[in-house]
Amino acid sequence: MAATKQAILTKGAPTPLPFLSQGIAVNGMVYCSGQIGQDPETGKVIEGTVGDRTRRILQNLSAVLEAAGSSMEHAVKVNVFLTTMDNFKAMNDVYTEFFPDPKPVRTCVAVKELPMGTDVEIECSGFIAKPNL
Repeated sequence: MAATKQAILTKGAPTPLPFLSQGIAVNGMVYCSGQIGQDPETGKVIEGTVGDRTRRILQNLSAVLEAAGSSMEHAVKVNVFLTTMDNFKAMNDVYTEFFPDPKPVRTCVAVKELPMGTDVEIECSGFIAKPNL
């Protein structure tokens, strides 16, 4: 039997560009596109610190996960992209507020640049506990 994938769309996260989805649910999992620290209402990148942008990103990802029937508690894999590892501690200080134990598996890498000139981008995947679709 072929799996059916369902696009996830919520107003709790920035409107996705036309060539991607906020998330895709398939086979009991939800895969979220990378988020930068954009305000969902204005589409503008949050000013302030990398911690402020990390908080907005994780709020956005939480909204996408919840729209699919998942949550931060059900996240299993996270990928973090930073433009400098100098921001590793500040990002982690906020990151740990959002994920209960056991923490999801994670990769964190430094990259040359990110969309809209931001300094942090995060993507994640989680299992669907209560399908909303």
